[in-house]
Amino acid sequence: MDRNIVDPDELTLEEGRLLVRIARKAVEEKLLHGIKPSIPTDLPEKFSRPGMTFTTIETLLPDGTTTLRGCIGFLAPIYSLIEATIRSAIEAAFNDPRFPPLSRDEIDNVVFEVTVLSEPKLIELEDRWKVPKKIIIGKHGLVIEKGWFKGTLLPVVPIEYCWDEETFLAETCLKAGLSPDCWLDKDTKIYFYYGRVFKEKTPRGEVYERDMNKEYRLRCLKQ
Repeated sequence: MDRNIVDPDELTLEEGRLLVRIARKAVEEKLLHGIKPSIPTDLPEKFSRPGMTFTTIETLLPDGTTTLRGCIGFLAPIYSLIEATIRSAIEAAFNDPRFPPLSRDEIDNVVFEVTVLSEPKLIELEDRWKVPKKIIIGKHGLVIEKGWFKGTLLPVVPIEYCWDEETFLAETCLKAGLSPDCWLDKDTKIYFYYGRVFKEKTPRGEVYERDMNKEYRLRCLKQ
């Protein structure tokens, strides 16, 4: 492992908030002014180290709920943390193949969320039926890889659908373009990672850190 990679636990809450503000500003500069987003100066030193982020953009609905508008990111530390944040925000806004590019009419009605990821770790178990016991819903994201096929689901996804560990594995297999039981195949590589999620409460509003474990307990376990 490259010890220089930014670990999510290194970030303060204010640094997480800053990443979300920078993600929004990058999209707004490109959308409203046609300006190529630049990397801000006077940032914390750790922002210049390799890091992995996903930016999620959601449309705020009249009833206060949200719906996905774009989500793209990086599972490998090929960019600095700040550059990964800016690039993932731009890609989520304009290049997510599931959606048309974000328009000017939408920018005031979307919320930004930045997930900072740890380096994926390979799950190595001879007995594949024990893999679910290695996964913590509300903490872990998954990567499934077999040959040319590869897919990931972020830690927030099983919370949204109240999946258990086996369902989470099956859905990640499907995301990779494989059969839902691919995780039982010893030729399939399974990685887990964890992330910290920072999100706007309202468009350009207060940024908070999501407590995904608490969300899972309240939403899915009714605790």
